[in-house]
Amino acid sequence: MSMQVHVITIFPALIESFLSFGIPRIAREKGKMVVEAVDLRSFTGDVHRTVDDRPFGGGPGMVMLAPPVFDAVESIENQHGSAHRILLTPTGRPLNQQILKELVTEDRLILLCGRYEGIDERVRTGLEWDEISIGDYVLSGGEVPAMVILDGLARLLPEVLGHPESVQQESFEQGLLDAPHYTRPRSFRGMDVPDVLLSGNHAAVERWRREQALRLTQEKRADLLADHPPKSDSTTRTESR
Repeated sequence: MSMQVHVITIFPALIESFLSFGIPRIAREKGKMVVEAVDLRSFTGDVHRTVDDRPFGGGPGMVMLAPPVFDAVESIENQHGSAHRILLTPTGRPLNQQILKELVTEDRLILLCGRYEGIDERVRTGLEWDEISIGDYVLSGGEVPAMVILDGLARLLPEVLGHPESVQQESFEQGLLDAPHYTRPRSFRGMDVPDVLLSGNHAAVERWRREQALRLTQEKRADLLADHPPKSDSTTRTESR
């Protein structure tokens, strides 16, 4: 089984290029994620392949037309079956790891990438969407948020990562930021690798990593601790060394 994702965009080449690298490429090559970049302009009816027009009521910018979007969504679902529809919009719920875990259980997704000043409101009200935002800032379009979601989902799919346990140890998986990581050399410009990581004591290493994750989360993202209080277990005790 594989996850099917249809990305509706006016820049399909941008999505295809992204899928040529890194973890999304591996997910695609292994057949775990089948992604179709759907050109919205293919669903226009004029020689200029128009997907936008000036807003009623005046104002700057252009607004994406509703008919091509409706036609694109309906064409995808007529061919492949119903899908979990995602509208990438600043008004959506903020993306986080838990949402990615929910989405990865879906068999099929449609991601709609907006452009210009926005999308005709009838797209939002006339179709059922899961509205998602990747942050409180303005981008030129929905392609970058779509790539963020594709990358986040690819990492969660089975047999994609070389070490499946890596997913469980990353930031936000346990409601905490990840602990610091070190590799060779042991000493660099007066900065040494913590002794515990060289001790060979796996229990001590895990305790250290848990403590560092708690410390970093408290310092940099205390809001995460409010939402996900750490479990009370032996890994949270500080060693007196």
